[in-house]
Amino acid sequence: MRHFIQPLLLTLGLLANSPARAEIRALLVGVSDYEFLDADLKGPEFDVALMAQTLAARGVSPDHITSLSSAKDATGLPRKAEILAAMDRLAATAGPEDTVVFYFSGHGSQAPDTSGDEQGGADEILLPMDAKGWKGAIAQVENALLDDELAAWAKRITATGAKLVGIIDACHSGTSFRAVSGIGIARVLPPELLGIPDDMPSQPLTQSDDMSGDFAFLYSSQPDQRSFEYPLGTGADQRWHGAFTLALTQTLGDAPQASWRQVLVATRDRMTQGSARQEPDGEGPMLDAPVFGTGPTTLRFAVQGDQLQAGLLQGLTEGSTVTLYAQPGAGDALAEARLTSLTAQTAALDFGTTLPPNGAAWAELTLPAPPAPLRLAPAVRAEAGDYTAQETAIAMLVTEGTVTIDAQSPDLVPILTGGTLALANPDGVLDPLGHNSTPRAAPRAGEDATAAPLRLLENAAHATRMRAVLAGLSAGRGLSLGGQAITMTMERKPGALAGNASSGNECARSGSAAPFSPQSGVSACDELWLTLANTSGRVQDVTVLYLAADFTLTPLWPVHGLSNRLALGEAARVGLRITNDDPTAFATEELLVIALSPEVDEPRADLSSLATPDTLRDTGGAGSALASIAQLMAPTDTTQTRGFSLKRPSLTLLRQPIFLKPHLR
Repeated sequence: MRHFIQPLLLTLGLLANSPARAEIRALLVGVSDYEFLDADLKGPEFDVALMAQTLAARGVSPDHITSLSSAKDATGLPRKAEILAAMDRLAATAGPEDTVVFYFSGHGSQAPDTSGDEQGGADEILLPMDAKGWKGAIAQVENALLDDELAAWAKRITATGAKLVGIIDACHSGTSFRAVSGIGIARVLPPELLGIPDDMPSQPLTQSDDMSGDFAFLYSSQPDQRSFEYPLGTGADQRWHGAFTLALTQTLGDAPQASWRQVLVATRDRMTQGSARQEPDGEGPMLDAPVFGTGPTTLRFAVQGDQLQAGLLQGLTEGSTVTLYAQPGAGDALAEARLTSLTAQTAALDFGTTLPPNGAAWAELTLPAPPAPLRLAPAVRAEAGDYTAQETAIAMLVTEGTVTIDAQSPDLVPILTGGTLALANPDGVLDPLGHNSTPRAAPRAGEDATAAPLRLLENAAHATRMRAVLAGLSAGRGLSLGGQAITMTMERKPGALAGNASSGNECARSGSAAPFSPQSGVSACDELWLTLANTSGRVQDVTVLYLAADFTLTPLWPVHGLSNRLALGEAARVGLRITNDDPTAFATEELLVIALSPEVDEPRADLSSLATPDTLRDTGGAGSALASIAQLMAPTDTTQTRGFSLKRPSLTLLRQPIFLKPHLR
C-alpha cells in the first residue's frame, strides 16, 4: 500500500482564489551524502536548489522555504531528527487555507510491515542522511522515515484545514534487476543491502484510517518501477538531477495556469522523451485543482548581450532557434539566433553573419533543433559468442550517420546476449519487466545475420527522432485550465489465443467491452477501442500511431484514405488488436494521438508517414517519414518578419502507455 508515499506527492496546489492571508510553506529534503550507508547520490542537493527556485518563481517566499541538504546555503542537514523537527514546525504553524509542501529527493526502500496496515506486508521507507541498516532490537531500519510516520504527519496537516502537497523523487520497488551497463543512478536500495531479514513474520492486517482533507501527492515512478537521476551538461558545469524533478520543474515553468493533473501528464510526456524510462504517478482530491501562483508571466527568456539566461535546466537544446524581442510580451521581432554552448542555465546566441540587434532583451523559442542521430552506448558483451554481424550493423549505421556512439548520455545501451542484439534503456538493465522484455533483433524470413540488427537499430533511430520532434513541438506551449483539444476514452475487449496458436497473432473471438485499466495491462489477442472527441473550439486533424516495444511505429488512424479531420464536437472510434510473436514475454508499448489544428483552408494533415517505413508498406500508407517530420517542424504562419517565421503549429499530443503481459491459457 502506498502510504504518504501514498499521501506524498502532488500538493503544490493552492486555489487561485484563496484568501490573501493564506501562506505557502515548504520543506525540501535532499539526501546526496549518506553517513553510514555506501549509497551516495549526486543529484538531490541540486534537486532541492532547483525546486526552491521553482517555488519562488511561483510566489513562495524564500523565508517560508526550509531546505535540508548538504549544500552550503541549506537551512540544515537532512538527518532524521532535523527532518522531523521541521515537519513538527510546519504542523504547528499551518492553518486553514494554507498550503504545505513536502519534497524528498533521495533513496527509498522497503521494510517489513510492523503495524499490520500494509496489504503487501511491507512498509515503504525514505532514507535520511543518517539512516543505517536493519536493527533487530527495534525491528526497523534505523533512522528511516516510515510511511506510517509520514501519513500520521500528513493527517495533522490536513486536520488544520491546510492543503498538503507531497512530492517524492525516490522509489521503493523491490524488484531485482540485472544492470549490465549504462548511465543513471537508481534511487532505491534493495532490502538485502540494508540487512533486512527475508524471514520476518507478517503482521495481522489492520484497518488503517484513510486520508481526508485537501491533498495531492506526486510520485516519481510507478510502484514497480525505479526512479533515476542523470547527468546534465558536461565538464565542470555538469550537474545531476532526478529525472522526475527536472521534468516537473520545467513543466511548472511552462504552466502559468494549469491543474496538477495537467502538470503530471505534461511531466510524464517530458520524461518519455528523455533518458528516463519511468512513469510518474499521482493521487489525491486536489489533482484537478489549479497549481498555486501563476509562475512566469512570459514564455520568453531574458537576454544579456549575446547570452540567453536559460539553458539545459529549461529544456533547451543545442541548435534550437530563438526569436529576439525588446519586450517580455508582444512587440516586433528583432532577429533570430541559434543556441550554442549550453550550460545548465545559459546559452550563447549565434547570430551568424549579422550583428546582435540593439534593444534585444528577451528571446522566445521559435524552432527546436532538428533531432540528433540515435545515441548508443558502447556495445556490452553480456555473454560469450560470435557477434560479428551485430557489431557490423552498428558500425554501418555509425558510418552513414544514423547512429553515434555516446558513453555519457546514450539513448539506448546495445547488449550482445544470447547470440543476438538487445537494446536496453539508458540504465543498462536487461529484461527489467521479465522474460524478453528488452527488445531483441529477431531475424525474419529471408533476412541474413546482419539484416535483423540493422532493422532494429534503424527502427529505434526513427522512433527516437520522432519522439524528439514531438517533444520539441510540445515544449514551451504552456498549459491552461481550459483542457485539451482532444479527449480520449478507452475500452478493452479481452481476447483469447486460438486453441493451437503458437503466437499472439492467431486469436479466438474477443469478449465484451469494459473500461480499460492501464494498471491491469493487456495480453495478446485483446482488443483496445479508443473514442477520440474534439472538445476544442477549432477543427482538429488527428493521427493515431502505435509504438511497439521493438520500436516499430504503426499507423492506426486514419485508414484507407478516410478523412481524419474532426469538426467541433465530433468524435471518432479507433480499434486495434494486440499481437505478440512471443505471448510469454512482457513489454511496455505506447499509443500516440497527435492532433494538429489547421489554419483556414489548409489541407488535411495526415501524419501516418511518421510511422516506420516498412509498416507503411504493410498498411498501404504513403509519403515520407522525413517529409512528415519536416511538416511538423515547419511553422504554420507564413508571415515573415525580416526573413524568418514566427509561429509553430498548434499541436496536441496524448500518450497512453500499454503494459503487455504474458497470456495465460
